[in-house]
Amino acid sequence: MGGSSAQRQRPGRPQVLFTLLLPLFCPALGQPVRYSIPEELDRGSVVGNLAKDLGLSVLEVAARKLRVSAEKLHFSVDSESGDLLVKDRIDREQICKGRRCELQLEAVLENPLNIFHVVVEIEDVNDHAPQFPKDEINLEISESVSPGARTILESANDPDIGVNSLSKYQLSPNEYFSLLVKDNPDGGKYPELELQKMLDREAESTHHLVLTAVDGGDPPRSGTAQLRIRVVDANDNPPVFSQEVYRVRLREDLPPGTTVLRLKATDQDEGINAEFTYSFLGVTNKAQHEFSLDPITGDIITLQSLDFEEVERYTIGVEAKDRGSLSSQCKVIIEVLDENDNRPEIIITSLSDQILEDSPSGTVVALFKVRDRDSGENAEVTCSLSGNNPFKIHSSSNNYYKLVTDSILDREQTPGYNVTITATDRGKPPLSSSTTITLNVADVNDNAPVFQQQAYLINVPENNQPGTSITQVRAWDPDVGSNGLVSYSIIASDLEPKALSSFVSVNQDSGVVYAQRAFDHEQLRSFQLTLQARDQGSPALSANVSMRVLVSDRNDNAPRVLYPALEPDGSALFDMVPRAAEPGYLVTKVVAVDADSGYNAWLSYHVLQASDPGLFSLGLRTGEVRTARALGDKDAARQRLLVAVRDGGQPPLSATATLLLVFADSLQEALPDLVDHPVPSDPQSELQFYLVVALALISVLFLLAVIFAIALRLRQSSSPSSTGCFGSVLGSKSRPVLPPNYNEGTLPYAYNLCVPGDQLKPEFNFLTSVGDCPAAQAILNKDSSSALLASILTPSVEADEKTFNQQAPPNTDWRFSQAQRPGTSGSQNGDETGTWPNNQFDTEMLQAMILASASEAADGSSTLGGGAGTMGLSARYGPQFTLQHVPDYRQNVYIPGSNATLTNAAGKRDGKAPAGGNGNKKKSGKKEKK
Repeated sequence: MGGSSAQRQRPGRPQVLFTLLLPLFCPALGQPVRYSIPEELDRGSVVGNLAKDLGLSVLEVAARKLRVSAEKLHFSVDSESGDLLVKDRIDREQICKGRRCELQLEAVLENPLNIFHVVVEIEDVNDHAPQFPKDEINLEISESVSPGARTILESANDPDIGVNSLSKYQLSPNEYFSLLVKDNPDGGKYPELELQKMLDREAESTHHLVLTAVDGGDPPRSGTAQLRIRVVDANDNPPVFSQEVYRVRLREDLPPGTTVLRLKATDQDEGINAEFTYSFLGVTNKAQHEFSLDPITGDIITLQSLDFEEVERYTIGVEAKDRGSLSSQCKVIIEVLDENDNRPEIIITSLSDQILEDSPSGTVVALFKVRDRDSGENAEVTCSLSGNNPFKIHSSSNNYYKLVTDSILDREQTPGYNVTITATDRGKPPLSSSTTITLNVADVNDNAPVFQQQAYLINVPENNQPGTSITQVRAWDPDVGSNGLVSYSIIASDLEPKALSSFVSVNQDSGVVYAQRAFDHEQLRSFQLTLQARDQGSPALSANVSMRVLVSDRNDNAPRVLYPALEPDGSALFDMVPRAAEPGYLVTKVVAVDADSGYNAWLSYHVLQASDPGLFSLGLRTGEVRTARALGDKDAARQRLLVAVRDGGQPPLSATATLLLVFADSLQEALPDLVDHPVPSDPQSELQFYLVVALALISVLFLLAVIFAIALRLRQSSSPSSTGCFGSVLGSKSRPVLPPNYNEGTLPYAYNLCVPGDQLKPEFNFLTSVGDCPAAQAILNKDSSSALLASILTPSVEADEKTFNQQAPPNTDWRFSQAQRPGTSGSQNGDETGTWPNNQFDTEMLQAMILASASEAADGSSTLGGGAGTMGLSARYGPQFTLQHVPDYRQNVYIPGSNATLTNAAGKRDGKAPAGGNGNKKKSGKKEKK
């Protein structure tokens, strides 16, 4: 890395202050700190320990803000170690035009403000190879030229210096030419081609050689150019310049188009061989843009204005060549004279943004330096201040100046100053420049923050999004800087201290108050906060303000119906209305509440659906259900109202309630209207069920035929005088034998198969209900055909012989007529579905009560009005009465002789779907499917 060659000796600690202040008052005694580094160092490379070379400790580096300043800053200072580091790419060829490259830096310290000069010398590395202006050089040499003739070739250019610069030229081996290397007046080298042997155009008209330029670096770098030599016919006298070197001095303000110099060359030949032209040879791009050469007259003319600050001297090669390709060369050196054409530049290196109003006189406010790109007297600069300001300039060293206070400052009178610094050089005429800096006077913390309002009242709608802003408080502090920087906080509240942070928070910088949760008007109507605004001064000043937050209501709660209430299983209650109720009779009242407030809790009641819309009226605000007219004969006894309860919010929310109203004067009269109709079963499942039942019936009929055949066979082999049922085959001779009871459904009807002993044809007799036949003795069902055979072959309960003998033979058409078949009330449609007559309400009621009692007796349940599982009387007559306690017994009873199939209520409890009631036509002769 860069080697440190600090020429500044470190002073001892007792002499530190003296050493730091000494360059301010005695610039001549302060020697710069010097470093030497190679170019192209990596960024972050250490140049040297600047803090150590300046006699500073590691702690003083950060405390005094050590830094470096330059026109283009290629270096920086590590604030922790004090090392001088490479900040940007360092290319010596771009930074320095001359052979010696030094970068001038200024090390700046504060508390107190001081500067030191640092010089970093950039050493060259061999990072450039020599390069010719053209890749191919064309020469024409007459065949009559004698050996020893020389021709100057174009030089290669190598931006490196010292040992890394151009060192030598080499020529590819050949028998005709050799290469000589000579020194230029400016220190460079150029090649000359010397003829070693006479040329013969007829033998070889063109010679191709390779010219190589090699530098002295390690390892060396090289560049090549192709040398093409064409042999021409004899022309034995080349043009000759009057001087080998021409020198001229020009002012940099010379206008473009000015003739700088006229070259003169002569040729001793005659005729065409004496004609020649001038051309530039080995000229840099910069010179080609600055000058032009007339090929006939040899005049060198400026193309644009010259600039001494960019190029101080030009070295130009010129060649004169005749038509016979004989040529000679010369050098033209042009020196540019400086003119006062650059204004001084003022560079601010350090500036204090804030100045305390109680700062004493002599406080350093700014540090700046002045630079003039001219030279001599044109670069000598003086500085001054314009206007009446409490500041003055102190000269430091090496064109550095300090701007210090000259009197006490008062921020209340003048909060800031615009100071104009003017720099003027000593040229003729003098040039000047000025810059204006703004200085702000800092205040002490003598003002407390002031809120814009004395108190805040904020309305926040409920159900707000957590984290949203609800308001913003602002406090103004007339102080500036940190004294006027206000932070906000919540210092008190009527909420619980632990719960405060979960309700609201305030941004300490902006004063925006945020809701941390969604507020609920029904739980929290309002709360009080105390906010504080505190500045950042020392000592800090503060002010408090109170804020009251009101949580406004939103329509976020739907009405809740209190009456009529639903049972736990979801069923609705019913209300009984006297049949003689007059119009305006108060039937019931829908009671609902809304947890919101205001218009959001203002409820209205509306009828959505009604069995008879004109029969009842509903109070819009009261929810009272009253009869609108008297009950007519054609009105249904069971009415259903669907009531909607809406609130007054936007958008409104609603709830519904279902009212079941039954017109009846007693509970027994209301029971049939409380029966729920079963839900139709799935047709696919019914079809499967019917197929299974049909298969079972076919099997049973087949077994009955087999049994009947066996019975006839046995009868023929027995005594013909014996009479009785099938059971007589096994021993019963005097009385008919009844097989075991065959039960199907819920009612205990007994199907007894009996054959009189004195008849050749058996008869099937349908007996009336046998109350003492237990359901547990049923051994024949639709799934067991073998049980039927066992029941026929086994004797059972004996019937009364007289009753048996008096039993009349069955009627060939014993089925009920359509009007006599049981079914649901109000159906006289004449179909085969089994309907109940609609003109015998009392009879139906009695039948329903009997059937219900019989079914519960068969299931082992208690009777009406009992405990669990019974029908309690209405919600109006008892708390246990709901529609779910009233089974539809008309659909749960099987009536022999009809085509209506009514399943047992126990079947519902067992999860079985009730059988359908679809029957066949009258004369189909088939039993109905179960």
